[in-house]
Parts: sequence; structure tokens; C-alpha cells
Amino acid sequence: MAAEARRADIARKTNETDITLSFAVDGAGASKLETDVPFLNHMLDLFTKHGQFDLSVEARGDVDIDDHHTVEDIGICLGAALKEALGDKRGIKRYASVFVPMDEALAQVVVDISGRPHFELKGEFPAATVGTFTVELVHEFLWKLALESRITLHVIVHYGRNTHHMIEAVFKALGRALDEATSIDPRVQGVPSTKGVL
Repeated sequence: MAAEARRADIARKTNETDITLSFAVDGAGASKLETDVPFLNHMLDLFTKHGQFDLSVEARGDVDIDDHHTVEDIGICLGAALKEALGDKRGIKRYASVFVPMDEALAQVVVDISGRPHFELKGEFPAATVGTFTVELVHEFLWKLALESRITLHVIVHYGRNTHHMIEAVFKALGRALDEATSIDPRVQGVPSTKGVL
């Protein structure tokens, strides 16, 4: 008997953004990304490929003001989709810690699919922007992802000189860490928690 597909479709429409998002945990690394924020498209493509997820995003927002609302709301939608796709979390590994280098940069992502949303980001980025993308939006995106998916997410950028490389290492590590933490361990009976729920 085939396992139930772990996927979700999310739509969010506000006065600031209009987003439709589809996410599959057990994918093939395929992405279809149509947003007004090219750098985020690039990062989500990396996240999807290295996490072996499938992700489709169509997003339009008030980028004439800035990218903040669009980036934030995509993080909200992706987090909601991850939470919905995982269902009761039966059989998952739950934890993961992944290091990813990108040339001179090294990032680490540690995740607990805990049901308790928490986010920490440690590291200093040398530049305030990458192209037209405001670097502080990395924090905004990851925090909203952690909040809406109800995961504990720690991101440490150990070092680096090139801000693009540092952010790229983060998104690759995020994909790989979530892939590992959400993977099914046949030894796990029910959910991996003494509480009986996650």
C-alpha cells in the first residue's frame, strides 16, 4: 500500500500580496518559481533542489514599495505548507544538523520538527544588499517559515566574505536539513516524542 503523499497547497491574498504555493516533501527537486523577487527565486530553487522537494510559487506583491511583504508572505505560505504536508509527523526523524560550504562561506542549519516555533540566526553578513535584495529579509523569511511550520530552527553562518555565498550556503543547508528531519525512519513507531505528539 502506497504511503500518503506529503504535500500541501496554500493560497494567501492580502492588500499587499497575492500568493499561491504548492509544496511536496517527497519530491524530485523540481521548482517553478514566479515571484517579483529574483534573488529569492534563486534561493528557493537551491532550497528545493538540495532538499529534494517539489515547490511551485506564484507571487505578486507591492515590490514598488520594497520586497518585504512578498518575502515575508512567501515564508508564511511555505511554513504553512510544510506543517500541513507533514500531518501528524508519524515516523519522521525529527532532528537534523547540516553544514554546507559555499566557497569561502560555511553555514550550519539545525532543525527540530518540534511543534514549538523558535528561530535563531547567528552570523554577520558583510553587505546590506545583494543586487536589489535587502539582506535583512533573510531573517524575516526564515523566522516566518519557522513560525508557521512550528519548527525550531537555528541558523549559524560561521564565516564568509561574500554575502551571496553566505546566504546561498544557508538555503542549501536549510533544504538538506529539512530533507533529513522530515525523512521517514522505519524504526520510529508513531511520533519521535515521549509526549506522543509533535
